[in-house]
Amino acid sequence: MKVLVTGANGYLGQGIVKSILDLGNDVVAADFKVENIDSRANRVECDLFDIQNPYLYFGQPDVLLHLAWRDGFVHYSSAHIDDLPKHYNFINKIVESGCKHIAIMGSMHEIGFFEGSVNEKTPCHPTTPYGIGKNALRDLAEMVCKKNNIVFQWLRGYYIVGNSKYGSSIFSKITAAVQEGKSEFPFTLGQNQYDFIDYDEFCNQVAATVSQNNVQGIINICSGHPEKLADRVERFIKENNYNIKLQYGAFPDRPYDSKAIWGDSIKIDKIMKTEKEY
Repeated sequence: MKVLVTGANGYLGQGIVKSILDLGNDVVAADFKVENIDSRANRVECDLFDIQNPYLYFGQPDVLLHLAWRDGFVHYSSAHIDDLPKHYNFINKIVESGCKHIAIMGSMHEIGFFEGSVNEKTPCHPTTPYGIGKNALRDLAEMVCKKNNIVFQWLRGYYIVGNSKYGSSIFSKITAAVQEGKSEFPFTLGQNQYDFIDYDEFCNQVAATVSQNNVQGIINICSGHPEKLADRVERFIKENNYNIKLQYGAFPDRPYDSKAIWGDSIKIDKIMKTEKEY
């Protein structure tokens, strides 16, 4: 298949493009800059929102994987609301001009404060502009896909563990602190439990999901089980042989973070099992 990946030069995009290519697909990788994207992809520097007919412009892709999103880790940025009409218009244009399979990166922050296992029927009550913006785009994109009777996949991402200093997760921040020579890292009490998934596995799950269309709708990109933040961070430090200690209690927990939340993995387990069989 030919897969158009937007936001391909970002932290997630770089690994996901590689995983999609490794499955034997062709990739058109679009972003403002493309220098960090796998050279096997057809790399396109552009502003997505200025393209009148994206389906033709990008060579009639079989699948759109829309990762592009500004200020993804700045949860209260106004960009999440300001950019929403632009994302909707882009998706609407590429569907109306012929693309038959739309996959979009979502976030567990769409859910809002919730405790327990999250599945596609879990109600969403987002509490930040980031969560509100993602949740609104999900509703709009699903409407567009239903109206045009095409494939809709919403990839609800959970907490990614990776040792790149260029991400904005706590794991990336710890890596950056280590590289800066710091011996301590300010931390919360770390008692909240989340669904952690390693970066490479996250990318592989996304690639496998968009490479098929039997499983559709909201799909959790997740491990399927909860783990205490403190336990996962301490394990991350050991896995990478970092010489740094956590300063527990230096920061309070964010009031909108759930005490224990994880993804229902039934759908993604089915996708990954099918991929292994082939």
